[in-house]
Formats: sequence, structure tokens, C-alpha cells
Amino acid sequence: MKARLQGIDRKWWTLFAMCFALFMIMLDNTIVNIALPSIQRDLHASSANLQWTIDAYILTFAALILLGGKLGDRYGRKRMFIVGLGIFTLSSMLCALSSSDSELIAARALQGVGAALLNPLSLSIIASTFPRKQLPTAIGIWAGVSGLGLAVGPLVGGLLVEKASWSAVFWVNVPIGVIAVLVTLWAVHESRDPSTSNLDLPGTTLITLGLAALVWALIKSGEHGWGSAYTLGFLAAAVALLGAFVWWERRIADPMLPLAFFRKRAFSVASAVVSLVGFGMFGVIFYITLYFQNVQGYSPLQAGVRSLPMTMMLMAVAPLAGKLNATLGPRLQLTIGMLLSSAGLFGLSLIGVHSSYNAIWPFYALMGAGLAFAMPAVSSTGMAAVDPRKAGVASGVINASRQVGGALGIAVLGSVGASLTRSRWNDTLPTLSADAQAKLAGKGDLVLGGQGALLGRIAGPEAKAASLDAFMHGVTGALLCGGALMLLAAVVAYVGLWGVKMPQPQENAAPVAAEL
Repeated sequence: MKARLQGIDRKWWTLFAMCFALFMIMLDNTIVNIALPSIQRDLHASSANLQWTIDAYILTFAALILLGGKLGDRYGRKRMFIVGLGIFTLSSMLCALSSSDSELIAARALQGVGAALLNPLSLSIIASTFPRKQLPTAIGIWAGVSGLGLAVGPLVGGLLVEKASWSAVFWVNVPIGVIAVLVTLWAVHESRDPSTSNLDLPGTTLITLGLAALVWALIKSGEHGWGSAYTLGFLAAAVALLGAFVWWERRIADPMLPLAFFRKRAFSVASAVVSLVGFGMFGVIFYITLYFQNVQGYSPLQAGVRSLPMTMMLMAVAPLAGKLNATLGPRLQLTIGMLLSSAGLFGLSLIGVHSSYNAIWPFYALMGAGLAFAMPAVSSTGMAAVDPRKAGVASGVINASRQVGGALGIAVLGSVGASLTRSRWNDTLPTLSADAQAKLAGKGDLVLGGQGALLGRIAGPEAKAASLDAFMHGVTGALLCGGALMLLAAVVAYVGLWGVKMPQPQENAAPVAAEL
């Protein structure tokens, strides 16, 4: 009996270790957003480099996450998980010590490498530890912690930036990483997939270069124009590289991305939905952060506190959502979640320069409820559709879909917002006084960052009002795009999962991968 209780304790300690590390890496998806205005001022970062502070992390995360799952399947999931913790913790220190935006972007890219190991392996370790009957509950907790990390980031970031500095949002990862290593060493059993033999380095190279070219083209499109040779050249390179990646994956026996996964309709739908969620949400959070601090004038902590409605809804709804998955089914749960998120984003698109917070928080709460409702169903749907022995790479594909969507979302919605802002500003600037126009020459990047207060000190209140109006024109367009993407995700879930039968967990089924 004592041994049995110890085994049960070890299993739940394993879940704690995985969730603890997951919380850290998901926190870094959003905690940095609240520090962006401070980073912008201290490191004199341009609007494009400010986007790359976020995208460098998300892009390497997305591009290498499949390789991370394969490395764990081949060399041991516990072993590679600890390697990922080490990389993530060290790179967080480098971020905190950065003295220029270029150094910060490079360190953020290295952080993404660590996260690419941690994210898929956390889910595959859970899958190898819990029996099938308990797995939905464990995944529900895992997904809830993931959403909580995303939601609580602005609050934690605001507190750290205001009470310390922007570097504190990176220093906080160091003790978390050390604790996660210690708990993992004690609690987690080693597991692997003995059938995995090929790491597919050519495939990794192709998809990494292809995604980098795609995101670079999208970010630079606002500066060079969508029809420019510069933008079209990088887009063409991205298409060629990603096409070569698909060709290569179809050709080899043990691909990094098993295309056979996508023959399972449930897996394809889960990947598509989570991509759309990342696409819509990450780009929107980028703009909302700038709106709260640069337009509304909130301090970092005040801006973080105003994200609490989303955080509280995630905390309240996520445990319930994990239990409802078996009752409602993934199709209905995903559809409802995406509709709630869509309503929240469309509501936020109505905000203006002088909007009251009472016109904002109800839509923040809707977004949080929708995400908490949908995310457990996404993970369980995708994982249940594939061979349990492929848990590492399957979880990698699902999470890579979210990260690729996030990288593209920041790039595309950032480009949409920047294009609309620039267009409105170019129309408005000639209407200002000649003196104001002279003072505002070459200050377009400040307009794109929503820094109307600074422009007002340079050229007067008229310039401040005009620049904030242009910035909000871009924000509205980005929010409308985000809402449309969430609505599309609801349609994909409702139509795509029509008639799909999900496997039922067996009462006494063993864990989905053998422990070593």
C-alpha cells in the first residue's frame, strides 16, 4: 500500500513539474509584452525590432518544437526536458543582461530553443505517466496552466517592471527554472519511443529558414509595401523553402513532421484551430499592451491589473472545461470557446483613445472564458487521434501550430495595424500646422508605437491627438482581424469535427508510453 501511495504521489509530482515549467515558458509569451514600452524607451528599439523581441522567441519556439519532440522520443524525454530547462534559464539571464535591442532579440531566440524542448516534452511526459482513464484530467490541468501562464503574464510583468525594471521579467525565470530542474530530477521517470531513429536535420533546416523568411517578409511589408520586390522576394523564398520541406517530409521514412497525422481529421482540426487561436490572440495582445500604457497612460502595474478579468476567467473556467470535455464533446466545446473569444475581440475593436475601462473589461473576460473553455479540448482531441507511442512528436505538432500561428499573428496583425496607422497618419499630417509638420518629420515610428504623449511634447496637443487617432485606427483593424480569425476557428471546429468519434479512455489502461 505504501509503495502504491508513493507511486501515486510521484505521478502527481510529475504533473506539477511539467506544469511548473510550462507555466514559465507560456508566461514568457506574454509577460514581455507589458515591458515593451520600457524596452522601447531604454534600448531605443524601433517598432519592427519591438515586434522581433516577441517574434524571435515565438519563431524559434515554433520552428524547433517538432525537433524537440523527436529529441525527447529518441534520447529520453526526461533528459532532454532538463536540457531545455537549462537553456531556457541561461537565456533568460542573457535577456536580463542585454544592453541593446539586438542583444535582447538574440537572447530571446535562444529562449525559444529551450521552450521548443520543454513544451512538447511536458505533454509527452504526462502522456507516458498517466493511465488513459486519468489522462484527460491531467491534460486539462496542463492546458489550464498553459492558459493561466498566458493570461497572468501582463499582471506579473507589470508588477516586476514597475517595482524593479524590464529586466526583472527575465530574472524571474531563474529561480523557477532551478526549482523545475530539482523536481524533475526527483519525480519524473525516463521514457522514450524506441522506434524513433532519425532526427531529420534537413527538414528542421528547411522549416526554420522557411518560417523565418515568411515572418521577416510580413514584418517588413509595412515598411517596404506588400507589392515591393523586397517583400515578394522573401515571400517567394518562404514558399519555396516550405514547399521543399513538405516534399522532403513525404520522401523520408521517419519524418520530423509525420504527414500521416493530418489524415486524421480530428488531428487536422485541432492543429488548425490552435493555429488560428495563436494567430488571433498573440497579435492582439501586442497591441492591447501598447494601448493600455502608451494611449491610456497606465503604468506597467496598472496595465497588468487591468488584464485580471481574463486571468480570473481562465482560473475559474479551465478546471470546469477539463471535466466538461467528456460530457459536451470536443466539437461543441471548441465551437463555444471560439465564439466567446471572437465576441470578446469584436467587442474590444470598439475601444477608442478615451474609452472607459468599463467598456473594456467585459470583453477581456469573454476572451479568457473562451480560451479556457477551448484549450483542453484542443490538446485532448489532437493527442487522442494519433498512436500513443508518438506522443512527443504529436504534442510538438499541436504546440508548433499554436506558436507558428502566434508568430504569424504578430507579424500579420502588426503589419495590418502598421499599414492602417501609417495610411491615416499620412492623410492627417498635411492638415497640421507647418511648424508641427517640421517637428514631426521622421517621427513616424513613434506614431506606430502609439507614443502620442511624446509627440505631444514635441509638437503640441494637436499632434498628440492626430497621432493617437492614427494609432487607434490601426489597432481597430488588428482587433477586427483577430475577431474574424476566432470566428473562423469556431467554424472549422464545428464543421471539421462533425461526425468524428473520439476514442473513450479505458478504466484500467496503462500509460500511453512505457517507462524506462
